[in-house]
Amino acid sequence: MNFPSKLIENAVEELAKLPGVGRKTALRLALHMLKQESEDTLSLAEALVKMRTEVKHCKECHNISDTEVCSICANPLRDRSMLCIVSDIRDVIAIENTSQYKGLYHVLGGVISPIEGIGPSDLHIESLLERLPASEVKEILLAISPTMEGDTTAFYLTRKLRDFDVRITTIARGVPVGGELEYTDEVTLGRSIVERTAYGKV
Repeated sequence: MNFPSKLIENAVEELAKLPGVGRKTALRLALHMLKQESEDTLSLAEALVKMRTEVKHCKECHNISDTEVCSICANPLRDRSMLCIVSDIRDVIAIENTSQYKGLYHVLGGVISPIEGIGPSDLHIESLLERLPASEVKEILLAISPTMEGDTTAFYLTRKLRDFDVRITTIARGVPVGGELEYTDEVTLGRSIVERTAYGKV
């Protein structure tokens, strides 16, 4: 791809590093920003720089935050007897968007994956164990994706948490609402049958 400007080429190269953005899309974005008012492009650049340099991780749960303690941990209205363990910050956002969970979180920062060289010491597990004794937590909800790595992580956590006086639960797994049985994979369908509930139970 030939560029009339080295500056445009540099911008395209950087934009193309973003996930899901190819060189053609990167070029389209670069040209779009070039056509915008300079204030708009500079505002975008400033927002990205501030995000990268000023966003923190909550010292309690490891969620992203503008302050030392995130808005969820600092909220006195949250249920402090519930602690939801997730692997990634995106999981916190997804669960919060449901408006169904009112407890606190703990972000692991990934899952155990020997293939990728990620072990328990690479995750925020020790801080979780240090956090529990002084907390009011009575129930821990493992909201970790049901992959091989996710199940390995959940199994490791349950072994680490069994010495604490807490109830350990996990998110339900089954056929999604509106899903067709014939298109549901065998593992999900099997789990739905094994973990069946009484008809009408919410």
